[in-house]
Order: sequence, then C-alpha cells, then structure tokens
Amino acid sequence: METIRPDTAPQGAVLVIHSWWGLTDSFRRFGSSLAGKGYLVGLADLFEGQTANTQVDARKLRANPRRMPMYRELGADIATLSDMAGSKRTRIGVVGFSMGGHWAVWLSQRPQYNVAATILYYAARAGDFSHCKAGILAHFAESDPWVSTASRKNMERAIRNSGCDYDAFDYPGTQHLFAESDRASEFDADAAAVAMERDLRHFKQQLKA
Repeated sequence: METIRPDTAPQGAVLVIHSWWGLTDSFRRFGSSLAGKGYLVGLADLFEGQTANTQVDARKLRANPRRMPMYRELGADIATLSDMAGSKRTRIGVVGFSMGGHWAVWLSQRPQYNVAATILYYAARAGDFSHCKAGILAHFAESDPWVSTASRKNMERAIRNSGCDYDAFDYPGTQHLFAESDRASEFDADAAAVAMERDLRHFKQQLKA
C-alpha cells in the first residue's frame, strides 16, 4: 500500500482500491485530490506494482498466484491506515473502482473492518448488508456492459433492506471506467469532476468524528 498524508491532522482515512489495471497514476491522482482535502489516503496495490494496458494482461494479473489473499491484504491496509491516523476516533472510508468496487462492498459488509463510508464506481455486488455500518454512494455509467441492470437492482435491494444509507448517480453519455484518467477512450473529465465533488460531500458527512 502507498500512502498520501494531508498537510494537517486527518479528518478521516480513505482506502482507494484500484480497478483491474492495477495501481496506475489515475488512482494516485485521485488519492492526491482526497489528501488535498484533508484525508489520510491509502492506495491499495493488489498486483504488487504491476499494471496492465490490455484486458488480456489485466486478466493475467488478476489470476496470478498470490502470497496473500486479496481480502487479507485489504484488511491489513485498513488496519495500517487506522494505526497511521493516530486516533481511535478517525473514521475509515473505502472507495473502489470496478473490480475495486466489488472489494469495497465486501469490506463494508463485514463489521470487523469498521468501514464508515463506502463509494463505488461502476460496480455492483449483492450479498448481506445487515451488518454494514457505512453510508454508501455509487456512481454508474450510462453505457456499461460490465454492470448489468439485474446486478445493480439486486445490490440496491439488499442495501435498502438493510436500512443502510444509500445514494446513487447516473452519468449520461459515459462508459465504464469514465473516472479513470489513464483510460483515454472512456475517461470523461466533466463527469469525473462532478463525481469527485459528490465523493467529498459524502466523506465529509460520513467520516466526521
């Protein structure tokens, strides 16, 4: 995990979980933006520094043998962020993109990680949210073959049945990966900027001590 510290005492800590391209500069820029607003940021690196440019390479990275399961590595990242924050009152948020969004949901469903705020970018994963403590914000592209209508409905039904706070936004004219500046053919700077504004409001509300 890479970390980015704010210039002042952190008003919260956020773990950023990359998509299947790996920890690219897009996610570093995203994390720097959060740190600039006062958050201690951890950048998960699930592929040990390796990145992919094609879907074939991304699938290979995801399938590579691992020394530690992804869920354990992410749990260790959250524990490290909590220690670095230096205060038990510091609340933890997670934001995940595509593949990382699935992991952000998984972490938020498990109370032992104490996730207080979750943000999903173009990802949907159902399951049991009955122990979720996080307010959840989701961003969806208009055209996205990777997120089916059924998977989104199933996730949203499960969240609402749990009573968790949930809000979602759709971004007209966008495609999957619209918030990742490394992906030139999908990136939409205007939509990404609006989504970031919403992220900052969400974290400000959910991560205040």
